[in-house]
Amino acid sequence: MDPCPFVRLTVGNLALKIPVASKPARSVVHPSLSPCFCKIKLKNFPLQTAVVPYFPPENQFPDNQQQTLAATFHLSKADIDKLAQKSIFSAKPCLKIAVYTGRRGSTCGVNSGCLLGKVSVPLDLAGTESKACVFHNGWISVGKETKKDSSARFHLNVKAEPDPRFVFQFDGEPECSPQVFQIRGNIRQPVFTCKFSFRNTGDRNQGSSVCSLLVKLTFQLQSDRSLRSEPSSSRRWLSSFGSERERLGKERKGWSITVHDLSGSPVAAASMVTPFVASPGSGRVSRSNPGSWLILRPGGGTWKPWGRLEAWRERGSSDGLGYRFELIPDMSAAAIVLAESTLSSSKGGKFVIDLGGRSGSNGRVTPRSATSPACSPRSSGDFRYGLWPFAVHQGFVMSAGVEGEGKCSKPRVEVSVQHVNCTEDAAAYVALAAA
Repeated sequence: MDPCPFVRLTVGNLALKIPVASKPARSVVHPSLSPCFCKIKLKNFPLQTAVVPYFPPENQFPDNQQQTLAATFHLSKADIDKLAQKSIFSAKPCLKIAVYTGRRGSTCGVNSGCLLGKVSVPLDLAGTESKACVFHNGWISVGKETKKDSSARFHLNVKAEPDPRFVFQFDGEPECSPQVFQIRGNIRQPVFTCKFSFRNTGDRNQGSSVCSLLVKLTFQLQSDRSLRSEPSSSRRWLSSFGSERERLGKERKGWSITVHDLSGSPVAAASMVTPFVASPGSGRVSRSNPGSWLILRPGGGTWKPWGRLEAWRERGSSDGLGYRFELIPDMSAAAIVLAESTLSSSKGGKFVIDLGGRSGSNGRVTPRSATSPACSPRSSGDFRYGLWPFAVHQGFVMSAGVEGEGKCSKPRVEVSVQHVNCTEDAAAYVALAAA
C-alpha cells in the first residue's frame, strides 16, 4: 500500500512580553493577572484559538524548550496546491495570528478581549511533503511601537513536517456491505470488503467463533457497565425491560460489521454490544447509558477486543452527538480513553484521534474546532499493542468523516503511516470508522 502525501503544520511555544509602564493606567489589563489569547487563521481552514502565556520582560525564552502545541493544521496535497495559487492580494500563503489581551468570550455581544496586534508568517510549502521546514522560531514585535524596544514581543514556532497517510474510502454506507478502496491521487484500488450482518444473541446454534466470542463479550461488558452505573439507572433499565423500545434495542444489539481482505479472510470486526436505547420519557440516548460498539482484531487464532466506541446525545437544545473511544489493552485491564468530544448530529463532522493535541487545565485535550476535535490519552505507556506505544508514537492517528442525520454517509478514513504495520492495523481503523 502506498501512502498519500500530507503535511502537518504546527504553531507552538507561544509567549508574550509586554513592557510594564512606570504609571500603568487602571483601564489597561495586565497580562500577568489576566490571560491573553490569540486567533490563528490559515486560508481555507477553520479559525483556531489558543491561550498565550505571559513571559516576564527580563526573562529569555529557553532554547531547549519542549514544543507545546497551540494549533495544528493538516494539509493534503490538494490543500497545498490551493494555498500555493497566487492571488492579487498575496504572492505567498501566510499564517495570520491576532493577539489579544484579556479573557476570551463576549459580554452582551461585545468581545471581551482587546486586540494587541497582528502577526503574519509567510509560508513556502514547496517540498514540505518530504522534508521538515521551520518558518519562524523566536520573538517578533507585535502592536504599536513608540520607542525602541518598547513594543510587545510575541514568541512562536511555526513549522511543517511530512505526515504521510493511508486514505480509504467506503464505496457505500457501511450497513450496505460495501467495498473499501484505497485512494492515492486519482487511483482507486479495492483493499477490503465489509459484511454487515444481524446476529441473534439468543441463537444457540451459532458455529462461528466470532459470533460466540461477541456474545460472551457482550454479557461481560454489560455486567461491567451495570456495576459502574448508579442504582437509579438500573431501576430505569428494569422498568423499561418489556417495552417496545427495549425490544428494538435488543434487536439492534445484534448488528455487526466484519472487514475482510481481498482473499476473503476476516481481518477486523465491529459489533454493537450495548444497544442505543433512549431513556424512558425521552427520545435521546443519555450520556449515563450510552450505546457502544466493540472493535475486534484477530490474534493467536482467536479474536481479541481492541477498542470500544460509545456515543450519546448531549443535553440541552443542541444537536451535539457525544462520543468516546477507549483502547482495551486486555479484558482484565482498565480501558484508556483516546478520544472524547462532540460533533454536530445534523451537519456531521470528523471523528479524529490525534495524540499531539494541546492539553487543557483538566488534563484533556481541547477541541480545535467543533467538527475537527483533537484528542489525547490520559496516561501513557506500551499497552501491548504495536499501534499504541505512546512514548514512541505521537501526532495524528486517524480521522473519519461523518455525515449528518438523514444523509448518505460513505466514510473517508485517513490513517497515519506510523500506525500501520500490517493489513490488520489498517482494517481495525476501517472497522472503527464503520461503527
